Amino acid sequence: MGKISSAVRELLNLKGRDVWSIQPDKTVFEALKILAEKNIGALLVLDDGKLVGIFSERDYTRKVFLLGKSSKETMVEEVMTEEVCFVTPDTNIEECMVLFTNKHIRHLPVMEADQLIGVISIGDVVNKIIREQKFAIGELENYISGYNYTV
Repeated sequence: MGKISSAVRELLNLKGRDVWSIQPDKTVFEALKILAEKNIGALLVLDDGKLVGIFSERDYTRKVFLLGKSSKETMVEEVMTEEVCFVTPDTNIEECMVLFTNKHIRHLPVMEADQLIGVISIGDVVNKIIREQKFAIGELENYISGYNYTV
């Protein structure tokens, strides 16, 4: 398989730039309600518009549920992941896959000039790769079926 050269910018243009977020002083219960309503796996944690962390289902499971804490009494800032990996619109898809794999993460905020402009998930990237492969296969099939065999 050849190098995947498309950039995050193309992916954002396809999927949109919606960002679901929560403030750090909200409860984990409030965060879980948003995750369920939006059918998503993570929320970016914003404080005055600045990215300060990410809260995921994994954070809830490991830092709240398994420790017997109450989601209605625990604040997001107590359990969010503060060290957030991010990408830029010019990051290529292959680099995103490396980050997902090496960092064991599923979501990457997209930053441009210190501004949050979107978020991508591993699912978004995998779907894009599948679409690109289907296109390439279609092109090869067209090439092969148009090729005249002479014996």
